[in-house]
Amino acid sequence: MIRRWLVCVALACSATSHGVEIGDDVHTGVATCASSVCHGKLAPQRDENVWLNEFRIWSTEDRHSRAYKTLLTDESKRMAANLGLKNAHTAKICLDCHADNVSSEKRGRKFQITDGVGCEACHGGAERWIETHTEPGVTYAQNVAQGMFPMADPSERARICLNCHLGSRDQFTTHRIMGAGHPRLSFELESFTANQPAHYEVDDDYVARKSSLVEFSLWLSGQVDAATRYLDLLQSNLLSSAGIAPEFSLYDCHSCHHSMQDQRWGGIRKRQGLEPGGLRLQDYHLLMLRAVAGAVSEQDAGEMDRRIAALLRAGQKSYADIRTSASGFAAWLTDRKASWLERDFSSDQVKRIRRLIAQLGADGRMSDYSAAEQAFTSIESLSYFIDDVDAIESTLDKLFETVETEGGYSPARFRSACKSALARL
Repeated sequence: MIRRWLVCVALACSATSHGVEIGDDVHTGVATCASSVCHGKLAPQRDENVWLNEFRIWSTEDRHSRAYKTLLTDESKRMAANLGLKNAHTAKICLDCHADNVSSEKRGRKFQITDGVGCEACHGGAERWIETHTEPGVTYAQNVAQGMFPMADPSERARICLNCHLGSRDQFTTHRIMGAGHPRLSFELESFTANQPAHYEVDDDYVARKSSLVEFSLWLSGQVDAATRYLDLLQSNLLSSAGIAPEFSLYDCHSCHHSMQDQRWGGIRKRQGLEPGGLRLQDYHLLMLRAVAGAVSEQDAGEMDRRIAALLRAGQKSYADIRTSASGFAAWLTDRKASWLERDFSSDQVKRIRRLIAQLGADGRMSDYSAAEQAFTSIESLSYFIDDVDAIESTLDKLFETVETEGGYSPARFRSACKSALARL
């Protein structure tokens, strides 16, 4: 089943998941994987440990294969003109996420930048592992040692995907780029993985070779890495690189982009010590982890509340205060990251996390659209892990209706839907 919310996001968002950490290996090009004796078969081969039709899936169903072509559209041409670029399809700022934009010396004979986000953008340059990864007896660990990215590791997958779906210090969709016409970015690893046209099957053989990819571990890894990545960005030069104004894309978009008749200050924002009319830093990934902390330790939950409030207050004071607060918060999260990711969460604990997310929504902690969007996506993702989606379908539908469009979003409606959801979750 395609997830309700991410259908809309996938159609709206043109960013892709090429990572900037490309390694030192030559990228041989999509064509080296596309033959009928490799990954270019028309149908999955059920007697093999991989399907061998991965190229066909990528080229016909996967939006990553069309990422470069997006740069040739009239919309992209307008964006490039607005940014003062000659064109989008040759600009590094665009190619870094819309193609496998490795340097010229790392492009093999069959490499084509026009392929968009191809195999090696996610799996790493194949120069060393392309010949050996099909040999009998060669293990996945050996392939990784030869330069293949360990995408079966949830944290590694999150790190690579976030380079474009959130950004890095060197590769970031700024407020200027969005002002020129680029869509607002939104990302939740488990849902994006579920909506990605599958080119593998997590069967017994996959688990034996690479370990299991569990929905909850994908969700948790995505939230942890997104939160720590965001705190890192707050400590970078990006924060104050926009001249006389801060980098607005690091703040909640809807601090400004909502109707003037929709008064949002008060309640939790007032209790957190925020000033009316001030910008708010983003906190939606942090709030998802607040729910995780609440299921693990009341002490950690209280500390998360304190640190989130302190970070938001710092965001209305100075760049120095932001960097200090973000640095301390990141160190605190790092101390807990391993224990959270290694923890064997029970179904009851995941249910508690899901309920705590809804409770935060009911309490008004997720009044801005980006937080409500992330809350719904997370509640739905966790419901798939718990395996009660069918039983609570009407509840999910009502939550979805409140975030279906940005323009029609009402914090009060979302808060009410979360209160109603608590009775079912």
